[in-house]
Amino acid sequence: MRISQLAAATDVPVATIKYYLRENLLHDGVLTSATQARYDDSHVRRLKLIRALIGTAGLSVSATREVLLGLENPPESGHDLLGIAHHAVAKTAPDDVDLSAAQQLLDRWGWGAEACDRDAQAALVRALQGLRDAGFDAPAVLLDRYAAAMRDIAEADVESVPTDSPEAAMRHVVLGTLLMEPVLLAMRRLAQQSASSRRFGVAGSTGRSGTE
Repeated sequence: MRISQLAAATDVPVATIKYYLRENLLHDGVLTSATQARYDDSHVRRLKLIRALIGTAGLSVSATREVLLGLENPPESGHDLLGIAHHAVAKTAPDDVDLSAAQQLLDRWGWGAEACDRDAQAALVRALQGLRDAGFDAPAVLLDRYAAAMRDIAEADVESVPTDSPEAAMRHVVLGTLLMEPVLLAMRRLAQQSASSRRFGVAGSTGRSGTE
């Protein structure tokens, strides 16, 4: 198919496709002349993946490129698979950041600070500080309940990783991590609405109704 047909098949503008080609996110088509190329289903699949990473997962172009490279060159260690997904969305922790608050929680939850990278620990520190700055201190008992729920989710994530090939494992871990987070957030909000309705006995007061 020509680039115009590829654009129609994926609902991605031609100009955007050309941009992805320049940024090495999308592989080149087969040249049919000096100015034209043909594309196939592999380009359709790649474009849908790029759009999911940039749109749904909210990654930058550079982070998306890093994830795609990781998918093409999976690490040998299964434990390193998560690193590619987490690095794509994590801010690098400053050398002087105080991680003690996160490490105390990790020890209390039995997760082990040594098993968790500095960037993720720093993200937790920043998030907790943001709560305090807003005048909201999350009670320890609430954080502990969240931790228990997150542990169950993480166990399900890791147990579901395929072991038949590094490529399959890489795709599962990276895409499952990045693209499932919006699903988890939506599920949390829906669960909150359901729990609020049960507790307070008022339905349909959390936002627009589905009949508007």
